[in-house]
Amino acid sequence: MKTFAVAMLVVAGTLSVIAVADSVNFDNAPVGQAPAGWTATKTGSGNAKWTIEKDDTAPSKPNVLKQSGVATYPVCFKDDTNLKDGFVEVKFKSISGKEDQAGGVVWRLKDANNYYVARANALEDNVTIYDTVNGRRSERKRANMKVATNQWHTLRVDFQGTHFTVTFDGKKAIEWDDEKFKDAGKVGVWTKADSVTEFDDFSYSGS
Repeated sequence: MKTFAVAMLVVAGTLSVIAVADSVNFDNAPVGQAPAGWTATKTGSGNAKWTIEKDDTAPSKPNVLKQSGVATYPVCFKDDTNLKDGFVEVKFKSISGKEDQAGGVVWRLKDANNYYVARANALEDNVTIYDTVNGRRSERKRANMKVATNQWHTLRVDFQGTHFTVTFDGKKAIEWDDEKFKDAGKVGVWTKADSVTEFDDFSYSGS
């Protein structure tokens, strides 16, 4: 009985380690500027504008990370991350955009021109996975799913080796395999063109 109890404690301890994830809710960051410890930039041309703002509808009040500029692909990634296998997840709300209304996550990012990205689009009602190589984005797979404007959604990617699983609002959207970026890299968030998008509860885990 004693042996069983010890075994259960070991299992519980292992599960607790697995379950631990780093999370950022932006609530302690100064409003009106980009979050410290993040690189707020873009892929391509234009002027991305990444700022911390208040939003009473935020999943964890009061602050969110907002992108309100116009650039080819605005991207904002967390500087101290370096994950090869694990997951990245964010809650996002598409507010407006004539050309695009996108919210996305990036992983295995080497720099602002090389990374994987999965995004949901409220204008097109779909979820899509891409690779971006030397600044050029290529679509790899998509799924039609309802993405409502001005509502909070959850986008997540689990990545293990060459296999990637994209989940949207708790439902599996895409599975894809690729070997382009094998090494560990940074994780972050992403939009496109004139998308005005807010992000909250950014979380990740892995090694």
